[in-house]
Amino acid sequence: MKISTIATAALVLGLGAATAQAQSNPRYIQFQPSATKGALFTPDNGPAPTVAFLTIHRTSNFMNMIGNAQLSSRGFMVLGMNPRSDNNEASVNFEEIALDIKQGVEFLRKQSGISKVILIGFSGGGPSTTFYQATAEKGVAFCQDPNKLTKCSNALAGLPPADGMLLLDAHPGNTVNSMRSLDPSAIDENDPSKTDASLDPFDPKNGFNPSGHSTYTPEFMDRYFKAQAARMNRLIDKALAMREEIKQGKGKTSDDAPFIVYRNRARMMDFSMSVHPGTTRPQKLIKNDGSISTEVVRSVRVGLADNARLNRTLSRGTMFLTLTSFLSANAIRAKDSIVDIDWCSANNSTPCALKQISVPILVTAMGGHYFIADNEIHYDVAASKDKDFVVVEGAVHEQTPCEPCSKITGQSYSNATKNLYDYVAKWANARFK
Repeated sequence: MKISTIATAALVLGLGAATAQAQSNPRYIQFQPSATKGALFTPDNGPAPTVAFLTIHRTSNFMNMIGNAQLSSRGFMVLGMNPRSDNNEASVNFEEIALDIKQGVEFLRKQSGISKVILIGFSGGGPSTTFYQATAEKGVAFCQDPNKLTKCSNALAGLPPADGMLLLDAHPGNTVNSMRSLDPSAIDENDPSKTDASLDPFDPKNGFNPSGHSTYTPEFMDRYFKAQAARMNRLIDKALAMREEIKQGKGKTSDDAPFIVYRNRARMMDFSMSVHPGTTRPQKLIKNDGSISTEVVRSVRVGLADNARLNRTLSRGTMFLTLTSFLSANAIRAKDSIVDIDWCSANNSTPCALKQISVPILVTAMGGHYFIADNEIHYDVAASKDKDFVVVEGAVHEQTPCEPCSKITGQSYSNATKNLYDYVAKWANARFK
């Protein structure tokens, strides 16, 4: 998910009390290659920090991520980084982002007083940071597995591991997001006008509601999710064939090739509570008053009916990729886009990486978004013996209060940001200070 613009707005809206102690003038840090850079936040006052956080995404600007100021105001050092594929999905070679994270970890370990480093996986930063940590703990054998669509190079050998991980509404992988966003009614990749009406999620006959959340039958959803996986597998086969042609010198280019995917704004959970409405069993929920209850948590998200229009557009409903960026960061094998995914067919896969990670981990989900169920899965599959999971009531993906949700539920979520980072600070202080 592309979040740099939203994150900037969230930073302005969500700082609150954090600005009281957060560094007023973050220090710019230049890494290599030149697109890789960071902003270093430390408290303006109070004791010198001993624990540092590092946050990074696949493409987004995390030099201004809301957590940077929130955590520095609570006594931590934070390095917000931009990766080498900053703001350019087509330039992504996913495995190489680990080299950017390596520079950040090494930089933080050299800072005076810092004894522990925690990786933050926010949104698409989830697969990036968990991939890094899994490779750091298990070695390149993890990312060179024969089952992977793309493999890492030996340059990733000997990565310095972090001491802990914080997942902030992490998604299961850009690979999975891309698959779940595919419109399965598209039957010809060269002509997006050719569709199967029986799989059109935006047809009222199939359950679409242009005025709110849509409701689909179990039979339709079963066909839909299987058809999404089938379309993804067809795209993978097409990309692999193109890659082989290039290797054999038969391609139009000698190194890479454009790869365009039409109609990719059909993620059902955007506009329907029929899929992933919340947790499958009682989990911890931070209420707006700061109290914590244990209950089956249901998302309070609002429906995004505008996807029906965006799905057919060039600017918002089309992926402009290369073979490399598609296969390394946007492709994964599956038989069903929800319940039958070959998680380890891709390196960009949070659940696959979490099965290899042993350090303490805090998994959080935002109660006004649609990643609650995915993060419950992240918690379940994480190999860490010290792991925790909590949902923040009424928080949107950017970790600020969901005002549209409040209009529907009649509840205030004004303390969502404060509650989240108070919990994170307590968790980190208990383990790393």
